[in-house]
Amino acid sequence: MEKVAHEIRTFGDPVLKSRATPVKEFDESLEHLAEEMMRVMREAEGVGLAANQIGRLKRIFVAAHEDEEYAIVNPVIEERSETTEKDVEGCLSIPETRVEVERSTAVTVSGQDPSGEPVRVEAEGLLARIFQHEIDHLDGVLILDRTDRESRKNAMREMRERMMERR
Repeated sequence: MEKVAHEIRTFGDPVLKSRATPVKEFDESLEHLAEEMMRVMREAEGVGLAANQIGRLKRIFVAAHEDEEYAIVNPVIEERSETTEKDVEGCLSIPETRVEVERSTAVTVSGQDPSGEPVRVEAEGLLARIFQHEIDHLDGVLILDRTDRESRKNAMREMRERMMERR
């Protein structure tokens, strides 16, 4: 069994801007990857994690909301509500940074589970936001790409200041 890198990649790592490739093989290593991702997400106290956040360019993400856990492979947003809402989002790959992002309030996501079985989830509210955020990751899109210019500039300045303080 291959070992998964446990560290979450952070802003500046090129893997975060890379598009993940569709999963073709549904085997034990994929199930292991999903379990590892779930563990890493929980340890980081996140609500979602995409494979490229741990350096793996596979189209799979995990999420947890209320008492439900999801591992969706090759996710596709089939439908999205016309209604959108702005809300503040954070990201495990951009620690201590929160920006306002506009997203659909409801989405229907289809894909497969790690064993290859078809899944279809109708999500709304926070779960819909989590799914859209993680699918963005799989497409190489970060919350900084989804916010307005002023928010992005402020977030980048704050990140630079934090980096300077740590030196």
